[in-house]
Amino acid sequence: MIPTFEAVNPVKIIFGSGTFARLDSVLSEAAVRSTVIVTLPYFLSQAEELLKKNKIYSGIFCGIRENPQLADTEKLIDQIRKSDAGAVVAIGGGSVIDGAKFAAALKFADGGAEDYFLRKKPFPARRIPLIAVPTTAGTGSEVTQVSVINRGKEKVTLNDPAFRPYAAIVDSLFTHSLPPKITAITGLDALAHALESVWSKNRTPLTDLYAAESARLIARHLETVLNRPNDADARDGMSYASLLAGLAFAVTKTAAVHACSYPLAELYGLPHGEACALTLSGFIKINNDDRLEKISREAGLGSSAGLAEFVEKIKHKAGLTTSLSGAFPPSLITDAEKHPLSANNPVPVTAELLIELFNSLK
Repeated sequence: MIPTFEAVNPVKIIFGSGTFARLDSVLSEAAVRSTVIVTLPYFLSQAEELLKKNKIYSGIFCGIRENPQLADTEKLIDQIRKSDAGAVVAIGGGSVIDGAKFAAALKFADGGAEDYFLRKKPFPARRIPLIAVPTTAGTGSEVTQVSVINRGKEKVTLNDPAFRPYAAIVDSLFTHSLPPKITAITGLDALAHALESVWSKNRTPLTDLYAAESARLIARHLETVLNRPNDADARDGMSYASLLAGLAFAVTKTAAVHACSYPLAELYGLPHGEACALTLSGFIKINNDDRLEKISREAGLGSSAGLAEFVEKIKHKAGLTTSLSGAFPPSLITDAEKHPLSANNPVPVTAELLIELFNSLK
């Protein structure tokens, strides 16, 4: 019998190689007259081209760092207000999209950004539309209502309908120029999203479909794009896998892999996806069940042991972190165990389990 479940995702999705060309029409559909483009210096030339060809683009903001700081978003909010932008276009990875989400939600706010960061005030019902254009195949932020914002070393995951993009344009052409290490990091982050959706306590039959297909595609295409970066079919497959994983964990949330990733990133200076990859194979073994065995077989990896080996192979191939040097601080165990996402894990996340897991990484 199929269990009862709910599913809501109002984000308009435009997927396919070359679909970035439809950005103007998306903004026209939303009746937007002025737009701020939020991007990275790497994509500045594309943003400048947009400014030249259409007056709807009123300015560019390149100030979102890899781990978006609250101060970054405050500067963006100020630019949005001064230009009276009616929309934000975010062209970048998860950090750019998350920072843009937070800022777009606060154009009409009546308090400082910190009040909303600390959840002292509810996010305003009135906000401007965000069009998310991911340039990596990994975060899934383009279809979630989650924004991860930092204040100094404090990292806060905010979950609010105010962060749902108006539209997501997923064009894999942006990912062709990704360095191998970033390709591996974001690809394993997407795999973590998919697998954590599979074993999350909040899983549904629909998210299982998304997540299983995402895992299958990543197993098929991730090593290919590392070997042949311009393989169009493989890049398309990875972008689609990331999108599906985003649709899955937007409903289920993530679990222990991500709970561990936040203190790992802070203590060891690891990028988010690399911190997720560090414990992913360990939790594949911890959370293994018949469903995970089936997904692994269908992904062409034979078994969940083969899935764990696949993760380790990619990490070694791309030169990612595979071990922790020296004794790890007690705060790593405490913070991971107490993180709210640990509660989503099917196997209880105890201090003893975490100590054994992190010791295995030495």
